[in-house]
Amino acid sequence: MSHSTARRRGAARGTLAAGLLLLSGLAGCATPPTDPAARAAFEQTNDPLEPLNRKIFAVNQIIDTILLKPLAEIYVTVFPQIGRDTLRHMLDNLKEPVVAINDTLQFEPKRTGVTVGRFIVNSTVGIGGVLDVASGWGLKKQTGDFGQTLYVWGATSSPYLVLPILGPSNPRDAIGMGIDAYIDPFAYFATVQDADELEIARFVLDGVDQRAQVLDQLDQLQKNSLDFYAQLRSLVQQKRAAELRRGAAPPTPENFYNVPNKAAPPTPGSTRS
Repeated sequence: MSHSTARRRGAARGTLAAGLLLLSGLAGCATPPTDPAARAAFEQTNDPLEPLNRKIFAVNQIIDTILLKPLAEIYVTVFPQIGRDTLRHMLDNLKEPVVAINDTLQFEPKRTGVTVGRFIVNSTVGIGGVLDVASGWGLKKQTGDFGQTLYVWGATSSPYLVLPILGPSNPRDAIGMGIDAYIDPFAYFATVQDADELEIARFVLDGVDQRAQVLDQLDQLQKNSLDFYAQLRSLVQQKRAAELRRGAAPPTPENFYNVPNKAAPPTPGSTRS
């Protein structure tokens, strides 16, 4: 085993260990409110580490202001839309093997077949992913990551967590990111060939491209929000919940119609005394 491979596997194990420690330690970090309405709001936001999360969020905002956002603005200014689309197609194509592995682990053979088909078509006819030919052929882009796989396997909902630089997540998805990095064939190839700089460049380009895609949306959200942190948390949680359900409608909670400190509505056909 090469030293670089050992470092990579050690880093993955470190990610797993950190994630497991977070999972085991978060339960005791919050005291839920006793008021029924406040407790319902507390459980809905699922953010027991909010004070710490807000501090990390503030640091991330500083990094975004002085580095990530300016890089994204330069990227948009220098590269026309067609150039940005080309880069995005190439980056997405490199992610397809990980998507296919996770779709397989989630017992989704149809989605796996579509993803494998997309990778073959775009890597050949699409010239290494430069063109997204597969979408035009009816092979729709699929989703699949190990955080989603853990959810399918029954991992319970985990608390909201803001990661340094990486941003909004949760312990389950943080562990998933570590696993996805470990099973990524292209990352493994770069490590074996002692070309880690290629993987770093890929990571940076992907981050800048993703930030560029939401330049206007985040600016408007921050400008129009009384609490930018809370608003962004809500949107991120909704988006991730939809990804986990693959767009299916969310289940209705058992106590959805129970309003705290209010009498239950009369049943149909009943009369008031």
